[in-house]
Amino acid sequence: MPAWVMTFADLMTLLMCFFVLLLAFSEMDAAKFKQLSGSMKDAFGVQAEVEVRTIPKGTSVVAQEFSPGKPDPSAINTVRQFTIDSNRNTLDALDRELKEIEETRDHARRLRIALKEEIKAGSVAIQTEGMKVIVHILENASFESGYADVRPDFIPVLTKIAGLIDNNSGEVTVSGHTDNVPIRNARFRSNWDLSTSRAVSVAHELLRVSDLDPVNVMVTGHADTRPRSPNDSDENRARNRRVDISIVRGREIDKFRTMSIARAAELEQNEEPSNDQ
Repeated sequence: MPAWVMTFADLMTLLMCFFVLLLAFSEMDAAKFKQLSGSMKDAFGVQAEVEVRTIPKGTSVVAQEFSPGKPDPSAINTVRQFTIDSNRNTLDALDRELKEIEETRDHARRLRIALKEEIKAGSVAIQTEGMKVIVHILENASFESGYADVRPDFIPVLTKIAGLIDNNSGEVTVSGHTDNVPIRNARFRSNWDLSTSRAVSVAHELLRVSDLDPVNVMVTGHADTRPRSPNDSDENRARNRRVDISIVRGREIDKFRTMSIARAAELEQNEEPSNDQ
């Protein structure tokens, strides 16, 4: 036989083994079969675009996974604060307010010590609300039912209270309160008259036995509009029949607040809008 027959037979044998291997690979991994078939096409001069399943060598992974973003201006969060009460944002004002609250609590403690027996008997109650001390004078020991004159035996109690109130304690508000049982007689037309008259009687006694400036004293009557308890029982109605002495501290802080509000209003009025903005 000619010499080329041996070379041809070897080539055919190699091709048969190669395609048998391709068949075996195709059963195990379809992706590898496609890669091999593409390689065969390239080997025999057939140009075709083959999807690459693996990352080619020399390719940047970062460049494939990330793309340069469009440069946009960064938003800057601007926090602006406006207040018409600049003194509250200073340490001096905060310290002053904390000091007033502490002095209010100390004033309430001194009142509780002085009126210990009356509190125990249930004729007086004391509470604090921020910079305010409230002394509740109940009707059972201070007034006769339906009358506005202070009982003579209760005047020493008012003297004790007046002894712990001076012109530096703060503004004093004396307010009268009743229950919801209506009253109408020759002296009092309604609970409004009764509550106001009782508050006036207590205020007169406080001013008589102390050096309080009448400018710092205010008298109000609320009838049954501000009860401490619901008017659904005799006990609760008795709690509502009372005269409250409220001692409000912090007058200096209120003065600074008023100055701040006036200053802010003046600045706002003087500020003119700019046409360039």
